[in-house]
Amino acid sequence: EVQLVESGGGLVQPGGSLRLSCAASGFTFSRYYMTWVRQAPGKALEWVSTLSMSGIRDEYADSVKGRFTISRDNAKNTLYLQLDSLKTEDTAMYYCTKPDYNTYEEATTDFRTRGPGTQVTVSS
Repeated sequence: EVQLVESGGGLVQPGGSLRLSCAASGFTFSRYYMTWVRQAPGKALEWVSTLSMSGIRDEYADSVKGRFTISRDNAKNTLYLQLDSLKTEDTAMYYCTKPDYNTYEEATTDFRTRGPGTQVTVSS
């Protein structure tokens, strides 16, 4: 059974930083593109970032480019998201996702398999 468990969220002031983690199990983590998405209250899921299996190719939404960094440790089956220069509009529940079919296109659109999420709140 595929399991994704996010952690690391919290309350932070604008300009602050957080590091999110996603522990994966039940599948061969190193063979899949992995993605972070987020959902703000009352809004749809928003794609944030996708990382290739080797960690070489990373892509970001324009809203987070230059502030967030995605990474992975295949030996630990863990995906990370470093959040820097946080803004109030970054407040959301953050999820890591795994596509059912392992292509970049699916990884950036198929968010059905995801964990329970970790809440990030940016407020002064």
